[in-house]
Amino acid sequence: MTSPIVSTAELAEHLDDPDWRIFDCRFDLGQPDAGLEAYREGHIPGALYAHLEQDLSGPATGTSGRHPLPDPAVLRATFSDWGITSTTRVVCYDHRTNAYAGRLWWLLRWLGHERVAVLDGGLEKWQSEERPLDEALPPAPTPVPFQGEPEETMTASAAEIFDDLDDGELCLLDVRGETRFSGEEEPIDPVAGHIPGAINLPFGKNLDVSGCYLPPEALRKMYERILANHPPKDCVVMCGSGVTACQTLIALEQAGLSGTRLYPGSWSEWIRDPARPVEIGGSD
Repeated sequence: MTSPIVSTAELAEHLDDPDWRIFDCRFDLGQPDAGLEAYREGHIPGALYAHLEQDLSGPATGTSGRHPLPDPAVLRATFSDWGITSTTRVVCYDHRTNAYAGRLWWLLRWLGHERVAVLDGGLEKWQSEERPLDEALPPAPTPVPFQGEPEETMTASAAEIFDDLDDGELCLLDVRGETRFSGEEEPIDPVAGHIPGAINLPFGKNLDVSGCYLPPEALRKMYERILANHPPKDCVVMCGSGVTACQTLIALEQAGLSGTRLYPGSWSEWIRDPARPVEIGGSD
């Protein structure tokens, strides 16, 4: 299986490799056009832009979270238009933390494409090493057939989590910031708090001070404490809308704990139904 991360040095060696395709996933929830504007001002040479809301999410509804998964047929068409074949090595990056790049990584894996990784340290590390940027937009790729079906074992539903509230068979990991999890503040969604029984570990804990992932052994030690006796398949990761949780799924895979799942709707879907309980306060 392909490593979920790639170094800036390795990417630099493959900038002209026709079998590699690079995607800039920078995004700002408060300014949805800011990522594209930043991309146009300068990006890694050859990179295409992947917009979180236009390319990597489906339309939100009254019962969904803020960033539902795209319809698989639409997503296949997008990947086809981007020229991704079964042999293409895809690299995704955003500014620093892979909070948004992880979404594209996960979507490709969801449809069965394993040759994908995020750029460790993101664009910030790339620039700190004085590597090249380009303002020119790359030519549109030649569309190719992209085949792939969603892997159902990679996700967990709100109904499954609701049914487990009294059983505790799932390890539910919420990667939002501590104050959002506790309900002390909620700057994005209309209801504050967390799902009862969830454990909080903000996704930023996966990174060192330079914005790169911690070593695999450090990640494994951290997550084995959280999973306790739960096998990875019984661990479900969530966030506000199923986006930044993907960054933690990368960390878990890097730690050798493959098989953990995503709750795609996450907090913004959970609170759509008032019958679903909400808890205020810190993690147990």
